[in-house]
Amino acid sequence: MADNWRSRLITSGIARMPNRAMLRAVGFGDGDFDKPIVGVANGHSNMNPCNAGIQPLVDRAMAALEAAGAKPQVFGVPTVTDGIGMGTEGMKYSLVSREVIADAIETAVNGQMMDGALVIGACDKNMPGGMMAMARINIPSIYVYGGTIKPGNWKGQDLTIASAFEAVGAVMAGKMSQEDADGIERNACPSVGACGGMFTANTMSSSFEALGLSLLGSSQMASPDAEKADSAADSARVLVNAIRKNIRPRDIITRKSLENVVSLVMATGGSTNAVLHYLAIASAAEVEWTIDDFERIRKRTPVLCDLKPSGRYVATDFHRVGGVPVVLKMLLDNGLLHGDCMTITGRTIGEELAALNPVRRSDQDLIREWGNPMYAQGHLAILKGNLAPEGCVAKITGLKNPVITGPARVFDSEPQTMEAIMAGKIKPGDVVVIRYEGPKGGPGMQEMLSPTSALVGQGLGESVGLLTDGRFSGASWGMVVGHVAPEAAVGGPIALVQEGDIITIDARQSLIQVNISDEEMARRRAAWKPPAPKYTRGLMAKYVKLVSTASVGAVTDRW
Repeated sequence: MADNWRSRLITSGIARMPNRAMLRAVGFGDGDFDKPIVGVANGHSNMNPCNAGIQPLVDRAMAALEAAGAKPQVFGVPTVTDGIGMGTEGMKYSLVSREVIADAIETAVNGQMMDGALVIGACDKNMPGGMMAMARINIPSIYVYGGTIKPGNWKGQDLTIASAFEAVGAVMAGKMSQEDADGIERNACPSVGACGGMFTANTMSSSFEALGLSLLGSSQMASPDAEKADSAADSARVLVNAIRKNIRPRDIITRKSLENVVSLVMATGGSTNAVLHYLAIASAAEVEWTIDDFERIRKRTPVLCDLKPSGRYVATDFHRVGGVPVVLKMLLDNGLLHGDCMTITGRTIGEELAALNPVRRSDQDLIREWGNPMYAQGHLAILKGNLAPEGCVAKITGLKNPVITGPARVFDSEPQTMEAIMAGKIKPGDVVVIRYEGPKGGPGMQEMLSPTSALVGQGLGESVGLLTDGRFSGASWGMVVGHVAPEAAVGGPIALVQEGDIITIDARQSLIQVNISDEEMARRRAAWKPPAPKYTRGLMAKYVKLVSTASVGAVTDRW
């Protein structure tokens, strides 16, 4: 076993007798002080279904670590639930929680000089926050996903949490009865586990398989199923081996492995949030990676999977037909996966796939044949233009025509927008602009699932454009453009748009622009004044002071 210098700073030598005395109080015996100490970052919480099933996984992982010759030490990690906070002031804490999670894990692991880290989480920001911490501390580490929820069902229709949000708009538009809306609400979430489509949680967990820091095949398992707990135990054993071999996250997170990640995200129709989070993860690992790299990979990667929110199937269906390993093998066979990238097992991802030998089943249509994809190119387009000089992210999955030109309907907050949508004031051809919801302006860059779902519920998902300096839930779909940078709060061009301006969103040409002259833009900029801060003390005020632009990941340690 490699010299566990970190924990031995605590446990070895006569001067460390008080430290050993304290460790005896939490279960260490005479034979334990030379074992590697592994921090288990526990995201369990009954605040949400995503995290409510994590404790059994922690218990299995802890037992497996002990059996493999390590000493686990568990500590808690906070979480914020997007689906519950959506549309409220609480949602502004969602992206902020990514930084808090990363800071909490870094603090516990480095503060106690641990030799390894096993991170277990499930809600949207648990994954990027945990991975950012793993990249920062750079000791042998592995991520264990808490698992996906099982689909709900109402009158023969599979449900996800997005179904409940879309029902709001459908009822208001007279397209759904109150009985059906109530039935959807009562049946959308039938078990513990994270939201069931290829939304943000499942996007990030599946991408960790491609990255090499979660076990292949583990990311789409249902949280309540026995195999999920088994995979937690397997992950613990793999981690102890990685500690012995001193395999670290920065050995694994490289430009080539990030290309693998983005290829997988595109092929599976993943969330726009993957762009923001992988910019942040790359920054934490000090790997050169920019927003333009996503567009480069998008253009060469087909969308292979028919998954919600714009498709038909959910994560448990994906797992049943082979899941992420099948897609990775297809990418590898077609030259879009670097098979020589190292994984936490000590083998390359190519070697892992060869051992697993996943094969696409012919009796299913969730994972399409390579020659018959859902879309020939990826669905997360990076657009630039006079409205977003630093770039923005358009999700074009499910759209017949990813181009719209129409009059701006301008709102300075999400609540204002929802009032207009619910009052029927948004019409086909409109381009809704939601601003002052960026990293600094929100603050916290909250997600816009409520307005996008309300538009879809009203039948306007393809005929109305929506752009914002905020974010979108992985459950959002339609002509939606987020992460517009620079944001309104710092005087970005989105702050200068006026009601009725003609805006063009053209994903085919990677273009987003407001159709006014440079002279008019300059005149408006000279007249613009920054808004007063919404928070002046506490966490949110600190966040506003520190947070970067979305185009580099909305991180708080880059200056």
